[in-house]
Amino acid sequence: MDKMRRKVIGAGGAGLLASSLPAGMAFAQGAPVKIGMSMPQTGGLGAGGQAALIGLRMWVDDINAKGGLLGRKVEFIVYDDQSNGANTPGIYTKLIDVDKVDLLIAPYATNPTAPIMPMVKERGLLLMGNFSFQVNAKVHHDMWFNNAPWGDAKNWSEGFLEAGKKAGAKSIAIFAADAEFQQNLANGCREVVKQTGWNVVYDQNYPGNNTDFSSIIRAVRAAKPEAVFVACYPNEAVAIMRSVNEIGLGSQVQIFGGGMVGLQFGPVMQGLGSLLNGVVNYNSYVPGMKYPGIEDFFKRYSERAIAAKVDPLGFYLPPYNYAIGQMIEQAVNGTKSLDHKKLADYLRKNEMKTIVGPISFDKNGERAKPSLVQAQFRNIKDGDFEQFKSPGKQVVIWPASEKQGDVITPFDKARKAT
Repeated sequence: MDKMRRKVIGAGGAGLLASSLPAGMAFAQGAPVKIGMSMPQTGGLGAGGQAALIGLRMWVDDINAKGGLLGRKVEFIVYDDQSNGANTPGIYTKLIDVDKVDLLIAPYATNPTAPIMPMVKERGLLLMGNFSFQVNAKVHHDMWFNNAPWGDAKNWSEGFLEAGKKAGAKSIAIFAADAEFQQNLANGCREVVKQTGWNVVYDQNYPGNNTDFSSIIRAVRAAKPEAVFVACYPNEAVAIMRSVNEIGLGSQVQIFGGGMVGLQFGPVMQGLGSLLNGVVNYNSYVPGMKYPGIEDFFKRYSERAIAAKVDPLGFYLPPYNYAIGQMIEQAVNGTKSLDHKKLADYLRKNEMKTIVGPISFDKNGERAKPSLVQAQFRNIKDGDFEQFKSPGKQVVIWPASEKQGDVITPFDKARKAT
């Protein structure tokens, strides 16, 4: 644990929580309600994790300003898991046995979360999920509740593939990192492809954290697919986009992207700039989508993020992390309890009201009504960060309920569209 930084988060970012309370309000006597988690704050997922933490800290401050949970101050304990799933079992054991937290939140992402699932189930503990994917598919823990906007693997690719089909694409290339999350996405795509009659002309896995994709892009180009689906993590996404720009995919490609993590983050978008044009990729939120309270959240978030020197947009993870707190708050208030079984029962049976819309859960603790979108980058200019705050730069093409425009194809044309 000496390599893992422990932080007890408060209004100022460290030390015991000391949010100011409205005049005349005081916490009830008794120990604070301890909520614990690990979060990737360094490593490949660190940039997203740091932004996500701001969303959670905002909720902690807000709930303490209202008098806490059950009248008790909320104390938030978080460790850096360094984006490494090998670290998370030890961290959560410490949270449970040493820190003796009352409630647990999972780390951001699939790969750090999957290793803790058997332990949490064995101990019969509620776990609020945090943008992971299918970590409960085999464990079947009935006290798991994921905040993410997706459901099963098909949610990640069906909109992308539907758009490709409408553009006349019949052949596809798939490549993905050889890691649990990316393989889950790729397997979901492979299943839909098989069911809908695509011709697979290239299908390749690559080692995680790969930084040179020139050989893969050349192989994809040689295979002449009409659609290219990619499942990757942030550092890989940047390298892939640079290789695509340098080498090209061929004029026959109608649609490219799908499951690329990282293209949702402000610093990544700013760094890639015009290289993003034409890419169709999944997202959780883009400007123009309407949720109650979301604009006020982003205004407050942006001020904190700029001060902390993390992603000032925060579209991807921060509002969903704030929503974790909102769901905990509603379940605790609804049951007047911290009992994990009672809280789980409440979360299963009730629709939660959050700043990312209503959330209800299926039997596996995943979203009963997914809200994942596929959006196309358009008219992105280099060196202009403010552009990403405006509607029209990421145009939702799927689902129909959130649609903002039709997909522009082929990919080469979309890259040059103005």
